[in-house]
Amino acid sequence: MAAKPQCESEQEVRSWGFLHVFTWTDGPNAYYSPHSHAGLTTHLIRKGQLTMTYPKEKGSEKKTYTVGDRIDVEAGRVHEVWMGPEGCTYVIGE
Repeated sequence: MAAKPQCESEQEVRSWGFLHVFTWTDGPNAYYSPHSHAGLTTHLIRKGQLTMTYPKEKGSEKKTYTVGDRIDVEAGRVHEVWMGPEGCTYVIGE
């Protein structure tokens, strides 16, 4: 179950200074190959979990995030993402 209502989670992300905010859901075991974004992005986990690593960085290890965790990814930073067995719902701020 989500930690708080979706509208409150989206408002929280807006309060961090992000103008484009939306909620996204990925299905079980979804995968995003290594990629980057032009600007800073944030992810606030509402339900499920995701695991992320930075494959171009020496010594980078996979880290799993769960409900309530915030993950910021700097502009241009290459990252790779796996969703958990129950999928993942998260608020994205761009």
